[in-house]
Amino acid sequence: MKTLDLLHRWIGGVIGLILAVLGFSGALLLHKDAWILLPHASDVQVQGTGVIAATVERIMADPATRPEMITFAGPDFGLNRLRFADGTGAYTDQAGNLVTRWNSQWERPELWLFDLHHHLFAGDTGETVIGVAAIAGLFFVISGILLWTRTRKTFEFRLVPKRISRPAILRHHRDLGVVAAPLLILAFLTGAILVFRPMAALILGPTAPAQIDASLKAPKAPVVRLAAKHDWRAIIEEARIRFTDAEIRSLSVPRQGSGLITLRMKKSDEWLPNGRTTLWFAADNDRLVKARDASRLPEAVKIYNMLYPLHAAKVGGLSYRLIMTFAGLALGLLGTLTTWSFWFPRKGAARSVSRLAGMQR
Repeated sequence: MKTLDLLHRWIGGVIGLILAVLGFSGALLLHKDAWILLPHASDVQVQGTGVIAATVERIMADPATRPEMITFAGPDFGLNRLRFADGTGAYTDQAGNLVTRWNSQWERPELWLFDLHHHLFAGDTGETVIGVAAIAGLFFVISGILLWTRTRKTFEFRLVPKRISRPAILRHHRDLGVVAAPLLILAFLTGAILVFRPMAALILGPTAPAQIDASLKAPKAPVVRLAAKHDWRAIIEEARIRFTDAEIRSLSVPRQGSGLITLRMKKSDEWLPNGRTTLWFAADNDRLVKARDASRLPEAVKIYNMLYPLHAAKVGGLSYRLIMTFAGLALGLLGTLTTWSFWFPRKGAARSVSRLAGMQR
């Protein structure tokens, strides 16, 4: 137990601040649809085929200014989001009218907060660090539960410590941690699998990573240039004919050497906000290349597609969001106070340690 306690404290002291950042930023992101205060943000979602087709035609009318991706309004957020190839973006209402535009993610708090939570402002390197932190977090929770058993008779749940002293913080850390443990395991495990696909093999079986890669990969198609004009209405109508009961969630033009226009839809039994039901159209003539029904994906892939909604509380409504908010705030508090108590002990405590060391000499 001494070795386990030592590992728990030292690893926590090193990455506790990263976990705190993930916890607090995650808690804020759970409610971003509520705190983005823009005109029409609370509009009721419109999914009429004619309305969406007309909106796409309007947004995509000028090849020189059209975005590379449109994410359509959802049940909880009434604006379309546009992403442009140069990294800029915009929100429009559901008729295609511009609401606001930005030239940098720093102009939109929901964007830089998302980048912080997913990449630590460091791209792929930051994402890898987050994945490692999530795996370490699993160790913290499991080891913390084992260490808590030694002091379980003194359990007392508190949202904050009684006082800002090392003994009070340690007691609060143990008791709050064991209460939040199931939710933290869920958050860390889903986060680690989303960052490191091979982690899925531990939960979904050894063949799961290969199945996921194959099922989410776009079909092979010739790399062709995007035509200047498209029959966007025909594309939307084709999608509606194929998947009548599905929401139209996003439309993207080819990028990174692809020759395909991608349309994502969400069927009623899917948890992912943007769904995995996908249609691909040739970029030069709008010919349907392939349609993939998410309900027919392998079971391991279906489970994998549930991980992000569970991690980000995109299912379960307000009740589950509040539960995961508690988990995020608990992680933020645990990480912050752990880092502070590990690296910045009280002067009185430090003097006591020094006096004790002197007496032993």
